[in-house]
Amino acid sequence: MERPGRLVLLSELRVRNSAYDVSLSRSLLTWKRRVSSPVYHPFRPRFCVPSFPRRPDSGVCQSVSVSEIISVREEEENSSGQRDDGSWKKITDREEKDCRQAFTVLYVERCRQHRWRCAEITFTCPEGALCQRWVSSIRDQLAAITSRPKNLLVYINPYGGKRQGKRIYEQKVAPLFAQAGISTDVIVTEYANHARDHLRTDVELKKFDGVVCVGGDGMFSEIIHGLIWRTQLDSGVDLNCADETLVPCSLRIGIIPAGSTDCICFATVGTNDPVTSALHIIVGDSQPMDVCSVHHNNTFLRYSVSLLGYGFYGDVLTDSERKRWMGPARYDFSGVKMFLTHHYYEGTVSYLPARGIIGTPRDATRCLSGCVICHHNGQLLSERGEQYEMDEASDSESDGEWRTIRGKFLAINAASMSCACPRSPKGLSPAAHLADGTTDLILVRKCSRFSFLRHLLRHTSKDDQFDLTFVEVHRVRRFRFTPRYCQSDSDLELDLQESGKRQIFSQICRDHPACGCAPAYSSWNCDGEILTHTAIDVRVHCQLIKLFARGIEEPAVFEDLTNPCAI
Repeated sequence: MERPGRLVLLSELRVRNSAYDVSLSRSLLTWKRRVSSPVYHPFRPRFCVPSFPRRPDSGVCQSVSVSEIISVREEEENSSGQRDDGSWKKITDREEKDCRQAFTVLYVERCRQHRWRCAEITFTCPEGALCQRWVSSIRDQLAAITSRPKNLLVYINPYGGKRQGKRIYEQKVAPLFAQAGISTDVIVTEYANHARDHLRTDVELKKFDGVVCVGGDGMFSEIIHGLIWRTQLDSGVDLNCADETLVPCSLRIGIIPAGSTDCICFATVGTNDPVTSALHIIVGDSQPMDVCSVHHNNTFLRYSVSLLGYGFYGDVLTDSERKRWMGPARYDFSGVKMFLTHHYYEGTVSYLPARGIIGTPRDATRCLSGCVICHHNGQLLSERGEQYEMDEASDSESDGEWRTIRGKFLAINAASMSCACPRSPKGLSPAAHLADGTTDLILVRKCSRFSFLRHLLRHTSKDDQFDLTFVEVHRVRRFRFTPRYCQSDSDLELDLQESGKRQIFSQICRDHPACGCAPAYSSWNCDGEILTHTAIDVRVHCQLIKLFARGIEEPAVFEDLTNPCAI
């Protein structure tokens, strides 16, 4: 059996005007500059004029993983005498008849702040046959990587964020896909939930290796709702049953960020750069991710992958929806407004703690690429066959496993990932993991405005936001919430009843909450969408979907870079 590091090719090639020893193994492409020597070498051109200034070589020896090579193309030096690097040479009649062949390798280069860019290097061979051999060998290596997508279904949201989705795809992403030999079917969405509905019924998924969305977190939510719904339908799973074990989706999902927050990209890649996300798709990365299903009285409501927020974050979203004309500034305005109103809500939270896993919400372990906690906990849940205290006998509080908390809360949040973004570098739960089968349940009890402000400010600093007496956090696999004033009725029906009773004073109470007529219940913010019910049952489904990502890479990978990324 051939060893992974065994050499496939080894040749002396030229890069610009310098000779390099270039080697190709099963895992690496390496080029090492030869030590200059005054001894005549027939490979070097005999007639040269000074070349144009160029940047100095970044190192004597460089290498790139074969898995991170984007593509290779065959080239030829110009017969006019100008090389591809801009230098010139005198062309003799013999050289004009037998121009040296060259090939260019496009590969991933890491930059600062977790960004990737497409770099390239051109090697010149002494003869055309050797050049073709190199090109064929590299292409054979790339073709052997089965994880790389060849056919993608792309959905573009032209209205999300700053309405730049279509331009971003056409100018930054489509050229990279073309260079990598990826064929695409592109659909520009025309209305809300267009992508979701199309995935549910109209598309033949077997033709594709993945689904790509160009937009923000809302567009990504559409994709996962359509893809999960289609997978469960094909597998005969009842979506309205909260105790059903969902079937994982076979297709990976790619995200080209073009939204307002791009929370998912920050959690899975570390940046919201479109080129970086496109390169992760090209190299065929795979990052599993948990998904929470949300039910009300055995009726399916939505899926959540990032944040479920009741109280403060639900109120901010509800208020901001009335001010869409303000653009992204509406979130700041509504946030300040809801902080000043300082509403609290009474209710009951029941949760099922995650047992037998490693990691806690208070530890300093972040979810990074190749996360040990996600691997261990995911494998543990898989071995248990998704039967972890989910049978009918353990579904009641009498068995002692379910825990119940009653009280007055300013906010109830369930974070399935860190929810980090530029405004909150650490996120709502810095130690939350992408694929460990749990969610971090954060309860913020009633407190003063000043204390709540301390909690909010800690999202933007390095301080422990859970180190406060009125904040508690639990790592759970399932939880339920019931507001005090709607124990049995639908929230919408209750809303109609209450609005009829207080029709005269409703506007006064809404604008002036100091009157003491505080609302009885809030709304749930489910990944940026408002739920129609407040009494919900939430269950985490471990590694239900996979993304074209690899998680946030260790900072050490980027420490040696001296030049900022220029894309």
